[in-house]
Amino acid sequence: MRRVVFNQKGGVGKSSITCNLAAISAAQGHPTLVVDLDPQGNSSHYLTGQPAHEMDGSMFDFFEQALTLGGGRKTLGDLVHATPYENLYVLVAHPELESLEAKLESRYKIYKLKEALQALNEVYPFIWIDTPPALNFFSRSALIAAQSCLIPFDCDAFSRQALYSLKASIDELKQDHNGDLDIEGIVVNQFNAQARLPRQLIDELMAEGHPVLPVHLTSSVKMRESHQVSRPLTHYAPNHKLTRQFQELFELLHA
Repeated sequence: MRRVVFNQKGGVGKSSITCNLAAISAAQGHPTLVVDLDPQGNSSHYLTGQPAHEMDGSMFDFFEQALTLGGGRKTLGDLVHATPYENLYVLVAHPELESLEAKLESRYKIYKLKEALQALNEVYPFIWIDTPPALNFFSRSALIAAQSCLIPFDCDAFSRQALYSLKASIDELKQDHNGDLDIEGIVVNQFNAQARLPRQLIDELMAEGHPVLPVHLTSSVKMRESHQVSRPLTHYAPNHKLTRQFQELFELLHA
């Protein structure tokens, strides 16, 4: 299964959701790969404890190679890095990814990631793709490469309007490029059960027929702490409420 976690709105928890669900998958014994396509490299740093630009071999190398001809070419599998956690691997991002975007667009390399990840699916049956907060070449490549999409949603009016636009963009991309892509669900993140507005927004979205998942991720300082020490919650705070919510979400997605 190849999943992409995507929203054009920043700060909604794409990297946190990607890495924590992937870490649970790996902890349950599944060889799991995280693909970091965000030049900020937050997922790469979260899972390895190292700045992405300091690591040898990245998604920049993969896409740069797609623009060149010649021998000595590496496969995407050659660029995979092990993390400190058993069964958990990562393809790290790089801040220079953005410098390749115009060339990749003009030479129509939009299917390269899908081809490469399909070849890796036998080794890593669970692949999670983190994306930049924009509908650009890299996020479209991820949506074309994926079989399902999770949309983080942080319960404010701006997020709601962005959600409508995002779903329309995904529907168009599905029609034109990837008929197998499904929106698996909307993941409510940073949920405050004591506030009226979040529950009202969720109820309205569900009444409109949007696939809001029933497990809601609450806001917690533990998430920021786990970022600080570069340890996903299932390893940093295995008995915490938010960790249990992630575990419930993972089980729901794999029921």
